[in-house]
Amino acid sequence: MEPDNDTGLPVFLLLGFSEKPEFQPVLFGLFLSLYLVTVFGNLLIILAIISDSHLHTPMYFFLSNLSFSDICFTSTTIPKMLVNIQTQSKSITYVGCITQMYFFTVFGLLDNLLLTVMAYDRFVAICHPLLYMVIVNPMLCVQLLVLTWLISVLGALPESLTVLQLSFSAIAEIPHYFCELPEILQLSHSDTFVSNVVLYIVTGVMGFFPLAGILFSYFQIVSSVLRISKAGGKYKAFSTCGSHLSVVCLFYGTCLGVYLSSTWSHASQTGVFASVLYTVVTPMLNPFIYSLRNKDIKGALRKLLCSLTTSQ
Repeated sequence: MEPDNDTGLPVFLLLGFSEKPEFQPVLFGLFLSLYLVTVFGNLLIILAIISDSHLHTPMYFFLSNLSFSDICFTSTTIPKMLVNIQTQSKSITYVGCITQMYFFTVFGLLDNLLLTVMAYDRFVAICHPLLYMVIVNPMLCVQLLVLTWLISVLGALPESLTVLQLSFSAIAEIPHYFCELPEILQLSHSDTFVSNVVLYIVTGVMGFFPLAGILFSYFQIVSSVLRISKAGGKYKAFSTCGSHLSVVCLFYGTCLGVYLSSTWSHASQTGVFASVLYTVVTPMLNPFIYSLRNKDIKGALRKLLCSLTTSQ
């Protein structure tokens, strides 16, 4: 299906995973299932935290916001892909592509920063337990949340604004299922030096400093836990941050794998499939990791599901 273009703006074609018609129903069913599991899983985490007063603590406050961010992060890419498969169209407008790219970056940065804030929360809880309620007070939690949103919203602007200065063909094919910035830059007829510099700076700053903060927090946590004499105390301390550490490893591991794969085999199907790991699989697995490894969350989920079934 050829896209109509009466606005003078370029139109992008998202080539996706496969152009073979027989694969489209399979892809639609697979990604619709993954998307629904992601949305409902993270939504259950949010509702469980809201409904259980015992979970109204800084750790679960940030966890509920991470679940919300994961829903939004996945929603920036998958619904458009599902619509394109259903309508047998690959097109996305210029404005739609820039908007998708911007919000994808916003929620990707937000995920990254929330994981950093959660690492700081665990650091204070384990290394300074007597001062925890004083340091990580409700006001600080709100301030940290506002700061993460502000940095994410402003941090995503430079990349999107530089793309607005570039020129493209009337119809450009993107070998991906969403508008990812490196793929967009490859399609431009303009000089992309400034855009690439901005991309590297934003990626470096927003990647290095949060990761450095997480590593520093866990270095302090491990050092503090090793000084605990009782084995039971060590296990309890590690168990409080086990779920978060698992999510951190999953998030950074998949992101690193994607960018390494794209470096070795640019614009290949390998890179496209690898992107699914951090855009779909990671947000989907986060609720399972927290619910399976956390007794408080499991208890809250049981109460929530019981109340929902009894109310019916």
